[in-house]
Amino acid sequence: MLELSCHCGKVSVRIERRPEFVHECNCTLCRKAGATWGYFQPSEVTVGGETARYCRNDKPVPSVAICFCPACGSTTHFELTDATIAMFGNTMLGVNMRLADERELDGIELRYPDGRSWSGEGEFGYVEKARIIGSPSPRA
Repeated sequence: MLELSCHCGKVSVRIERRPEFVHECNCTLCRKAGATWGYFQPSEVTVGGETARYCRNDKPVPSVAICFCPACGSTTHFELTDATIAMFGNTMLGVNMRLADERELDGIELRYPDGRSWSGEGEFGYVEKARIIGSPSPRA
């Protein structure tokens, strides 16, 4: 179990398990939100405290709403939008794994999807080789 919080502590995120992998996406939304994402079933995550939401306006049908603390601005998680839930069901919630101490994520694969080039359908391409969190970075 992981107990996470925003910078000021007004929003908490409790996760039942560690993520299977973490995505550091290069799309403009993920980069500017400052997030790396672990993916969970909504039933595995409990969010406490009030959050604000942002849906991108550069897509005709945004698939996620980014949630953040209105006090300190920390991105905490994303939820699927109503349009996405209508198409696929409420099957995923993303948690910003930057809220965790990296030591809590030791041994988990960090992947680098090319969200900037992704069409919104099919699998992601990747911009660089994955690494294991806690081991030496190939960027070093």
